[in-house]
Amino acid sequence: MLAVAFPGLGQIYNRKYWKIPIVYAGFGALIYAISFNSSEFNIFLKAYVDYTDNIPETNSYIKVIKNVDPATYDPVTQPNNYGWYKDRMLRQVDYFKKYRDLSYIGIGAWYLFTVVDANVDASLFNFNVRDDLKMKLEPGIRPVAGRNDMGVFLCFKLTF
Repeated sequence: MLAVAFPGLGQIYNRKYWKIPIVYAGFGALIYAISFNSSEFNIFLKAYVDYTDNIPETNSYIKVIKNVDPATYDPVTQPNNYGWYKDRMLRQVDYFKKYRDLSYIGIGAWYLFTVVDANVDASLFNFNVRDDLKMKLEPGIRPVAGRNDMGVFLCFKLTF
């Protein structure tokens, strides 16, 4: 249960030191995904808000609209092109919000995975698989219930 207190502590207790970099690499990747998706979400949300407020001084949307003539995307002077750029920015806001939220869920899932991994390792730490484990398949005869007949079947015997 040390893995519940601090990630990686259960792996240290079980002497599975090689798993510790994997645990922290998973957390690092998920934290990076949260950071990246949050920053992109904030950029596109600010651009969307600035694009839809009809105030010429707020123009952060210029950074996210690329390879386009500036005269075609101004919502004040070009209202015909307004919907296309607005929808695109809103789709990007939804996209980055979705993957930011999934990254938070991923952190929780990764944390639970590391706890379960440490607990399974701790439970099987003293499990011994000996060399005298045997498996045999033999024919057998058994009477059939309610009849005077005998049935032939295969018997699977496991000895340890």
